[in-house]
Formats: sequence, C-alpha cells, structure tokens
Amino acid sequence: MGLDLYGNPVSRRTVLAGLTGTAAMATLPAFCQTAGVTREIPSSGEKLPVIGLGSWITFNVGNDPRGRAASIAVMREFFRAGGRMVDSSPMYGSSQGVIGEGLKSLDAKQQVFSAEKVWTSSGRGGPPQIEATRQHWGVEKFDLLQVHNLLGWEAHLDTLRVMKAEGRVRYIGITTSEGRRHEEIERIMRSQPIDFIQVSYNVLDREIEQRILPLARERKIGVIVNRPFRQGDLIQAVERHPLPGWAAEIGAQNWAQLLLKFIIAQPEVTCVIPATTRTQHLAENMGAGHGTLPDANLRRRIVSHVEGL
Repeated sequence: MGLDLYGNPVSRRTVLAGLTGTAAMATLPAFCQTAGVTREIPSSGEKLPVIGLGSWITFNVGNDPRGRAASIAVMREFFRAGGRMVDSSPMYGSSQGVIGEGLKSLDAKQQVFSAEKVWTSSGRGGPPQIEATRQHWGVEKFDLLQVHNLLGWEAHLDTLRVMKAEGRVRYIGITTSEGRRHEEIERIMRSQPIDFIQVSYNVLDREIEQRILPLARERKIGVIVNRPFRQGDLIQAVERHPLPGWAAEIGAQNWAQLLLKFIIAQPEVTCVIPATTRTQHLAENMGAGHGTLPDANLRRRIVSHVEGL
C-alpha cells in the first residue's frame, strides 16, 4: 500500500489514481514549469529549489508495476516543475530502487540533487551500504550523504568526511525526525564540520525555531525539513475546515501550499521534502515555492488559526 502526498493511506486517495498523472500535468499552472524560490546552500553558495521530494513510505512499493509507475510519474513531473532534491534512505525499503529506475528512464541524473543516508549501527557497515545505495540509484556519486537518525554518527561522519575530501560526495550531514535528540544535534552542529542537518518542522512542531535554526544560521549549515504534514495527520486535520480567505494574500490555493509556505518562509530552511504518490498533489506542493511568502505577522496568524481548529 502507498500513501498520498500527505502521508495518508490509499483508502483516502488511491495510488491507482496516480496513474492519471499525465493528464493531471496537462493542467499544470505555467508557473510550475520553473523552480520558483531557491535558497543558497550556506557552505557553498549553490542554489537549490526550496521544494524537494521525499520518498519515505510513498516510493516503497516493491515490484508492484502500478506503484512504480505512479512513483516515476511523480518524479517526471517533479523534474518538469524544476525540482532537484530527492531524498531517500536504506530504511525506506524499495524506494531507492524505484528512484534509480526513475532517474534512468527519465534521463534525470544530471538534474537531480541526490540526498541519501547511511543507516547502520556498524561503522564498518557504512561504506558497503553506501556503495549498495549508489548502485540502486545508478549515480556516479551522491550530492549529499547524511547519517540517518544519528545512528553510529561518530564513525559514519569520519567515513563521510574522507569521502568528501576525496571528491566522492559533495556535502555531508546528519538527520533526526519527530523532534528527537535536538540537544545532540546541537552538539554536533557546534563541533563537527557538516553541511546539512535534516529535522522535523511544521506549523505545530516549532521547537527548532528556538535554537536549531539560529545555530544553523550562525554555523552556515543548510536545513532540510522532513514531516511537514506530520506524515498526513496534520493535513488530514486541517482539510476538515475551509482554507481561510486571507491565504490568498500569499497566493496559497490550498492547505498544502499554506503549510509549506509557512515552513519555507524561515530563511534558514534550505529545502522541505514532502512525499507523494499523486502528480496532482505534486503540482500543489511545487506551487508553494512560487509567489509571496508569509511575513512574521502572517506566520503567527497561521499558527493561531491552525492551533484553534
């Protein structure tokens, strides 16, 4: 079973509907043919579109041909819309192979900003796992390698630093999710030469605003945001209510765009990585990277409104 853009099970929006992707993209707004807002990677100045693509659960479809076709359709329209960062992990089942198949069939290896992870408690196990992952993707090297959920981070960061020095990866980083281990994240940010962190952040989970984001700005570390919709719980809750009229002030046409604009309005956020099996929802996501972003006052209004629902 797959999940839709918002992390909801197929009983809510079926994966089969994703196979209508070609028709859906025929109605893509013209602005979605460009990347929209970009942010500089602090350690290099390289620019990335602020809306990326996650693969947790959504691309873990095994050998199901319909599921794989839906996932590749999402990738096709992501790249058409100017997207670059695709994020995955060995933890994500068949997602890596699906991404590799998509990159090959779409001839997109030059466009993708490949963000992967190492996820094993064994320091020795890191290099062979990374190599197996690279073969799944079919890329020459990764743009970004991250230590997934800080598992064995000391040994793995040593490996990643060597790889970076040898030119076998461009950027390195660490990840966590669901608000866990922020104090340890801070210690690593202060003591280790990393390019990126990946953390959870959304309109209800805002702990990183207090210390993590200011520290990222100080240390010139890029920030990737996961769980922008709380794996579907948040979007499912707000969609029971009408979109507030004032969302039009920033061009948000749906709840997904309002919630994503809230996130990318933080200047320290380099990229947010929602996941989807639906091209229609991919278009909604990419639309969040265009137009006006909320200022501090409007962000507070968004928080107050969502918390009051």
